[in-house]
This record gives sequence, structure tokens and C-alpha cells, in this order.
Amino acid sequence: QVQLVESGGGSVQAGESLRLSCSVSSFTDDLYYMAWFRQAPGKEREGVAVRDKIGRTTYALSVKGRFTISLDNAKTTLSLQMYRLKVDDTAMYYCAARWAYGGSTFDSLAPIGYDYWGQGTQVTVSS
Repeated sequence: QVQLVESGGGSVQAGESLRLSCSVSSFTDDLYYMAWFRQAPGKEREGVAVRDKIGRTTYALSVKGRFTISLDNAKTTLSLQMYRLKVDDTAMYYCAARWAYGGSTFDSLAPIGYDYWGQGTQVTVSS
């Protein structure tokens, strides 16, 4: 069983930065995808950023160039560095992980197919 625990959320002003962290209980080399998702009130959960075990990253168009996903050298903490935050970035942010390679047609930014989820950390951006 993999446990994911997010931290680092908070309330900031538009234009500011925030760094989210996800502590992973399992050996991350066994996890093929590690990702950040978010869900705003009344909206569906959406993928924000994904890192695969080779280190390749994928970002949602809405955050590309502003957010960076990374895994620390110890491979125990997945981070999401968020710059130039916008009011539209306000959401509950979740860390997720999937064991297996999904294939060439797998949409790694879609919530379906992920095996483990954290409880979430709230990010609120005000104007």
C-alpha cells in the first residue's frame, strides 16, 4: 500500500509563488507515474503535472511555463513549484501515483487509472 501525504498549501496573492510537497511511503522507483491533480469547487478533477519514472514531464496547458514538477534525490518527495499564481489556480491539489506503464495512448493527465491518492492540500489565490 502506498501512502501519499501532501503539504504546502495556503493562501497567497495573485502573482506569488507556492511549493507543494507530497511525501511518498513507497519506493518511488516502483511507481511509473507520479502526478499532481487539482479540483476546484463545482469542477471536475484535472491533471496539472505528471512525472514518469524516466523523468519525463507533462503539464496541463494552463500551467505550462509556470509550474514545475520534480522528485527529490532521495525519491521520497514529489514537489510542485508554482510561480505566477492566478486566481484560477485556486483548488484542492492532490498527489497521485500509478504503478504500471499505461501504454502509448495513456492520458497521464486524466485522473482515471491512478492507483493511489493523497488527501489533498488547499491552494487559494486571491486578487
